[in-house]
Amino acid sequence: MSKPQILVVDDSPEIRLSAAFILEDQGFSILEAENHHYAQAILADNSVDLILLDMNFSLDTTSGEEGLRFLTWLSKSDFVIPVIAMTGWSNVDLAVSAMRLGACDFVEKPWNNQRLIQIIRQQLKMSGLQVQNQKLKQQLESVTEQDFTWRSESMEKLLHQIDSVAATDASILLTGDNGTGKSHLAKRIHEQSNRALDAFISVNMGAISESLFESEIFGHKKGAFTDAKENRIGRFELAKHGTLFLDEIANIPHSQQAKLLRVLESGEYEVLGSSQTQIADSRVICATNGDISKLIRDGDFREDLYFRLNTIELRVPSLQERFQDIAPLAKHFMTQHGKKYKREELNLSLAAIKALEAYHWPGNVREMSHLMERAVLLAQGDNLEPEDLHLSMIKQNNRLPMMTLEQAEKTLIEQALEKNHNNVPKASIMLGLTKSSMYRRLEKHGINIQ
Repeated sequence: MSKPQILVVDDSPEIRLSAAFILEDQGFSILEAENHHYAQAILADNSVDLILLDMNFSLDTTSGEEGLRFLTWLSKSDFVIPVIAMTGWSNVDLAVSAMRLGACDFVEKPWNNQRLIQIIRQQLKMSGLQVQNQKLKQQLESVTEQDFTWRSESMEKLLHQIDSVAATDASILLTGDNGTGKSHLAKRIHEQSNRALDAFISVNMGAISESLFESEIFGHKKGAFTDAKENRIGRFELAKHGTLFLDEIANIPHSQQAKLLRVLESGEYEVLGSSQTQIADSRVICATNGDISKLIRDGDFREDLYFRLNTIELRVPSLQERFQDIAPLAKHFMTQHGKKYKREELNLSLAAIKALEAYHWPGNVREMSHLMERAVLLAQGDNLEPEDLHLSMIKQNNRLPMMTLEQAEKTLIEQALEKNHNNVPKASIMLGLTKSSMYRRLEKHGINIQ
């Protein structure tokens, strides 16, 4: 674990030496600056946890003007660092002015060693809690769901493979159709890894716009761009020491793929709006329902990024391929949603199970969850029967009239655009396409977006 780094800003070499002697003995790492200009240069190139700031320099010895000027600069910068102000003169007005500009405490010189160390430790602890609170707040965006029950031979084989690699730090790429449960398997890998006690951070890459990619993944500093009203911790920082799950990885804009490749290769990245290089420490698991080989051939996905992501590639079978899982999954979701909606008395009839097993499940496990939730909500009695599942209506709505493949493609694109109010990125996600592939198809079919 690295030592907390303290920057001592004072024009007196004796004061800096005295502070360094005391603080290094307490396990701190010390940086020194003889004035605020040097301090600014040091902050640009180093990660500083706390600043011990003398309020008076060469201009005079009582006004605190230079110290206040530095605090003003710091408050407008993208640094969020606790500052303890110090002066050789007992001056209440100066202390108040310093605190108004962001100083968190105030000490007089000559200081009491024990009190100085106590104040520093207290402020470092408070600063750490603030960062942790922000991390927890952002982590609440991810919802943890219950695990599934698998009985099929194909899933047992996959789980055996997962169990054999979970304890390693190898990058894993999960492939398979939409809704097969890739995110749940990623969570299982995390829970069986050496990082299980730290955070599991999941992010849907298809839901992140190109303009916000760096901000979401690497974080940003306040003022880094027009709408950056406050600091934001990036996903790599949130997943530090834990696992970062990048879902729908094939949807990363090509222009941003090199930035992800860099952090995966070197472990280094920069927060948007900062020149300081950060070190990533998280296990990366990715998932996609796309045909990455085709995307590489089409120039939509970098081959070197693919090789970096798929140290181990595991395919998750569709629900059609694991017939034995259908009944236990249906009961699992009936129980889960029954608890949610206070319908715990429900049972699944044998006829309903037969109907579920006869269905083709284009939406896989995700569709199963939605279907059982609706059935639980609309059920009239204590037993779920085939009519409560409304499978006949689903089959009818999913059936396309006979047409050429080209006509079907155009129809699906038009329906996706209509459903998403002509939002091309959202429509492309619905169809499992990258944005660039979607635009090529719009041009191919002569579809104009109003």
